[in-house]
Amino acid sequence: MDNATKTMIANLEKNTGKPLAEWVAVVKSSGLSKHGEIVKFLKTEHAFTHGFANLVAHEAKGSAAANLAETMDLVAEQYKGKENLRQIYDKLMKEVGKFGKDVEIAPKKAYVSLRRSKQFAILQPSTKARLDIGLNLKDIEPQGRLEAAGSWNSMCSHRIRITEPGEADAEVVKWLKMAYENS
Repeated sequence: MDNATKTMIANLEKNTGKPLAEWVAVVKSSGLSKHGEIVKFLKTEHAFTHGFANLVAHEAKGSAAANLAETMDLVAEQYKGKENLRQIYDKLMKEVGKFGKDVEIAPKKAYVSLRRSKQFAILQPSTKARLDIGLNLKDIEPQGRLEAAGSWNSMCSHRIRITEPGEADAEVVKWLKMAYENS
């Protein structure tokens, strides 16, 4: 299980006061069987975010192993041949994990989406030598390393390019936290 999935499972219990196994029992006692119904139930009846509802639904339906393996594989695939960037990703994910219990981590094929009520950032190993951080920071003027995203990614307003672990510093964490707080 990758760090992102472990963090999500740990955050589920921190946010709700119940571990994953207890939420699976709640779902099973509800009598619901379809994935979409379970997600809707958890979101409406228990105020879950979509990511947590999806996690519990997969676990309750017995499809979690495939989903967690797929999640792990997506992150591993992103860094295949770019292993030098993985330590930057891990460092940033450790910091993001400190922001709040409501951070959702959603790996995609080419990047990892970080969400709260909406996406606030993405972490993307864009080349073998560069990790791009996409941020949603409305009404913030580009400055220094914080540049306008331009055509790089239409889902983000800003981008920070990182090539060395030391560049993932307090300033970068500050921008990530600002995006998190504004989402």
